[in-house]
Amino acid sequence: MVSMKDIAKKCGVSVATVSKALNDQQDISGETRERIRRVADEMGYLTNASARALKTKRTYNLGILFVDLQNSGLTHEYFAATLNSFRIEAERCGYDITFINSNVGHRNTSFLQHARYRGVDGVAIICVEFQDPLVQELVYSDIPVVTLDHAFNNRAAVLSDNLNGMESLVRYVYERGHRRIAYIHGDDTAVTESRLTGFYRACEELDLSIPDEYIGSCHYHEPISCHAATKKLLALPERPSCIFFSDDYSYIGGVNAIREAGLRVPEDVSIVGYDGTDLAKMVSPRLTTWAQNTDELGRLAAAMLIRRIENPRTTPPEHIVVPGKLLEGESVAQLT
Repeated sequence: MVSMKDIAKKCGVSVATVSKALNDQQDISGETRERIRRVADEMGYLTNASARALKTKRTYNLGILFVDLQNSGLTHEYFAATLNSFRIEAERCGYDITFINSNVGHRNTSFLQHARYRGVDGVAIICVEFQDPLVQELVYSDIPVVTLDHAFNNRAAVLSDNLNGMESLVRYVYERGHRRIAYIHGDDTAVTESRLTGFYRACEELDLSIPDEYIGSCHYHEPISCHAATKKLLALPERPSCIFFSDDYSYIGGVNAIREAGLRVPEDVSIVGYDGTDLAKMVSPRLTTWAQNTDELGRLAAAMLIRRIENPRTTPPEHIVVPGKLLEGESVAQLT
């Protein structure tokens, strides 16, 4: 195993200088520090995790609290992509990842107890019931946290710009001549609230009156409930010309209901998704959707959490909003 003594010999410096370089101390030149680190990498030097923890008072381990409400696990395209970019940034900064749950040795625990048991330096809270008292116990503990798509007072958060995303989608279908616009939204969450606000705000600005029966609901990432909600819309005396679905995956249920009714997309009914997953590009006709920037969401969440861990006194608990973009497919007809 490579030691600091081996690195010192290779670089022609003292062991103390190698230690300073590997521990990012500032009383050596930047050039020397980078040269020693480069040689250490080339020689395959690994810092002993226990020794590093004793010295820095950190474990270099980040917790992820991910409670899958729909049992889709990491097959959920949005969360899988976001978590992957989080992992890449964490590993780039020298951190490992541990999933937080409510079980230690087959005993029920709180999320906070499990985070302490695992000794994580901080926790990213993703895809949970944010009003759960056990979640809030962790949020307001002394462990640094960052939340995704939900903002708590005085806590760091990274938010997808769902408000402006939905407004942009409404304006897009309006410009293509649609006036009878329906929306099947997802579960009652902060994300849904933002999207509904954006939907109604854009409609109001465009002087569109949306009947109550044009607003339906389904579970996120769940085609069966979206299928049922779509059937209700198609059964109305005056069906909508365009239907917004809660997400790209739920669209599968909606488009099946449309086709079962003997209707065509987009000739008879136009449709819009949300998320910008690969699925939207592969279906026929290609789905018009709003792409969330999962690479940036995950990267920023990891970077913010690490800053909060390493520089708690100088890093404020910001709320960062990440914009998305329209992916124009073939699922929205141009009306005359």
